[in-house]
Amino acid sequence: MEFLYEYGLFLAKAVTLVAAIVIILAVAAGAAAKQKQGKGQLEIHSISEQLKDITHYAQQVTLDKASLKKLAKEQKKKQKEKKEPADDAGKLFVIDFKGSMDAHEVEKLREEVTAVLCIATDKDEVLVKIESGGGVVHGYGLAAAQLQRIRDKGLKLTVAVDKVAASGGYMMACVADKLIASQFAIIGSIGVLAQLPNFHKLLKKNDIDYEQHTAGEYKRTLTVFGENTDEGREKFREELEAVHVMFKDWVSTNRKDLDIAKVATGEYWYGSQALALGLVDGISTSDDYIMGVYPERDIFAVKFMQKKNVAEKLGMSFAQGAERALMRMVSQLPQWFKKS
Repeated sequence: MEFLYEYGLFLAKAVTLVAAIVIILAVAAGAAAKQKQGKGQLEIHSISEQLKDITHYAQQVTLDKASLKKLAKEQKKKQKEKKEPADDAGKLFVIDFKGSMDAHEVEKLREEVTAVLCIATDKDEVLVKIESGGGVVHGYGLAAAQLQRIRDKGLKLTVAVDKVAASGGYMMACVADKLIASQFAIIGSIGVLAQLPNFHKLLKKNDIDYEQHTAGEYKRTLTVFGENTDEGREKFREELEAVHVMFKDWVSTNRKDLDIAKVATGEYWYGSQALALGLVDGISTSDDYIMGVYPERDIFAVKFMQKKNVAEKLGMSFAQGAERALMRMVSQLPQWFKKS
């Protein structure tokens, strides 16, 4: 009986807490809906200065006083002999793109590209670090078009793939003048995929009717709830093949020496394999590439940050706090069972 009482008390507390969470989140969501979305902010910081700070700190930690004194004299001497830096080297602007299935990150990318194009000269270079396994065609098509803007402006575009640039990710990456990848980065997957469940048999078994009305013979080729036809499936496959052809043409246009028939099978390869196939131009990480031009060139990271409004911040804080409280209560559950 004592166990049942304590378990009932715990259950009452849990229900009360869940109800409170729902009310708080509903209030926060309502407030967020009334507020305008937080404005974005462009951030540009010097990677060159960051590397200088790292070097200075490492020297301070690892060198003894005599070595530091000697190093200081050498640097002072070099500083006197150093002439005014030439502008011929140009600047290196670094953009980081980590894409998801719906490619919503393209909104940030377009802001970052626009910022670079506003200040860059034809001597400058843009390094885009891409990490994406692909996603929706229209989203990644727009992302690739954003990178094409850089080339159209006459700037050198380098793309670095440290982890993965597959499908839509490679659609973006192949735009580059120079494409590098790490040894085990996943590259390729030049193909098109579409899949959806169909619940028609389940609905039919339970005597549930489903109606769908369209105007246009192929307005909807396949459906989730209705009965699919062989004609609809064939049309759907034709549409997929058409997209695949456009994908292949895009890659071929940007990488003219590539044997597209050999690599456009939907397969992916690792960095060294991709290099042998001509999918990339070299094996290197983005860090190595940046260090390769430092300190001869000024290097800047360009990032567009989306600010959250007050309601969004409060909603997130409440949700996180409620989650922690609920987990604490759940963690006490084994203690009640032990008492029984």
